[in-house]
Amino acid sequence: MKSISSALISVYYKDGLEPLVRLLHEQNVKLYSTGGTQTFIEQLGIPVTAVEDLTGYPSIFGGRVKTLHPAVMGGILYRRELPEDLAQAERHRIPPIDLVVVDLYPFEETVASGASDEDVIEKIDIGGISLIRAAAKNHNDVLIVSSRDQYADVVTLLTEKKGHTDLADRRQYARQAFAVTSHYDTAIQAYFSADETDSTGDPSINETIYDFRSLSASHLRYGENPHQQATFYGDLEALFTKLHGKELSYNNLVDVDACVQLIDEFTDPSAAFAIIKHTNACGVATADTPKQAYLNALSCDPVSAFGGVIITNVPVDLETAEELNKLFMEILIAPGYAPEALDLLKSKKNRILLQRNAIALPTVMFKTILNGVLEQDKDNQTETAAQFNTATNKAPTESEVRALEFALKICKHTKSNTIVLAKENQLLASGVGQTSRVDALRQAIEKAGSFGFDLNGAVMASDAFFPFPDCVEIASQAGITAVVQPGGSIRDQDSIDYCNEHGMAMVVTGVRHFKH
Repeated sequence: MKSISSALISVYYKDGLEPLVRLLHEQNVKLYSTGGTQTFIEQLGIPVTAVEDLTGYPSIFGGRVKTLHPAVMGGILYRRELPEDLAQAERHRIPPIDLVVVDLYPFEETVASGASDEDVIEKIDIGGISLIRAAAKNHNDVLIVSSRDQYADVVTLLTEKKGHTDLADRRQYARQAFAVTSHYDTAIQAYFSADETDSTGDPSINETIYDFRSLSASHLRYGENPHQQATFYGDLEALFTKLHGKELSYNNLVDVDACVQLIDEFTDPSAAFAIIKHTNACGVATADTPKQAYLNALSCDPVSAFGGVIITNVPVDLETAEELNKLFMEILIAPGYAPEALDLLKSKKNRILLQRNAIALPTVMFKTILNGVLEQDKDNQTETAAQFNTATNKAPTESEVRALEFALKICKHTKSNTIVLAKENQLLASGVGQTSRVDALRQAIEKAGSFGFDLNGAVMASDAFFPFPDCVEIASQAGITAVVQPGGSIRDQDSIDYCNEHGMAMVVTGVRHFKH
């Protein structure tokens, strides 16, 4: 454990800084600062020492040089456990700096504003990035806070540990600091490379490559599991307005993405609700009112819904909020909330409430594998009745057609192998991520039965073709009357023949919807 006796605070953005400054003062931490941050701290009535008084040099060259001095960098970098470093620090009267709170000039924001090249160049931070790197390098002795997004967490940390940190804490913040500097340098490199061309006169690879690190970075507590590190690159604030709750985690974001992709399938005026657990839908329904749509979705699997992520395509009113408030959920996403509904839903401290903004999503997907990256178009195709080709003697009824369309929307967003059982406007059950299609079907049938659903007259959607007639046979015995599948098996006719013999309707689409 290391105690914090002194801190250097020099930040561009002051929002959220006050609680941290006040806590450090309460814990008798000596504060050093520069320029506007020094003025901010003084206006709080808290004593602070100017870096100029520490270095003996004023800020020079229009502010380009303020903290690049041995008294500052040495105070951060000297190793407290080495006798020779301690001796040199004493000889040169270099006090220790145990905490560095620094953010970087808004380079990307300046570029995005269309500012002149001269203005952009002046927003290339030198002192700030040097302080961050120095503190992160010496994380054995120093805690580095490199983003205003970390202030609240640092207040909690220093409150709980009474002004101390351990090596794991400091190493975690060092890792995040190097992610900040890496992102910052990548953005600068992209700016300087934007006008480059290769020998053919085409834009250079630096301009055309999809460099995700040029996007805004949000550092997450951890990845899928606590031992995994994680960062989100993108602009969440453009897509969502967070109205309440804790910070989004890696797994939260993966589920939120699954929610958004699925709910975007429902574009008609009806209210739609989807409940997602581990990226798969455990409840989906549409209805004339939001409340009924939610209740129908919840009835699909109220057990799995516990702790799930919920999304709707309509604003949440008070009547619906009263039902939602009865369930423990991680996240609720909606295009809007009635004021009284929002007040009620905020009654749970950690519940995350997101308001979705009308922002277009990318049309391509990327995935890292082996020593490279896969890129593909998103699966933006969903078949409707117009693409259904009836393969059996019996055609589906109008109600069955609507149910088949509904089931396909869910099927394409469910992990393969998958089978979806539905009636018009309501998911009954899914078989998810099984190694055989028969297992997926049996899982779905058993699950539907466990929640009291009658499958007589229900429909079945499959994400890929049936290699054998066993699935339609099992489905028929459970009461399924209509099926939609891509077709394309050399033994399609076996499944079609079985359907004809047992009065089932089958349509084929010619389009597979694997989701690995």
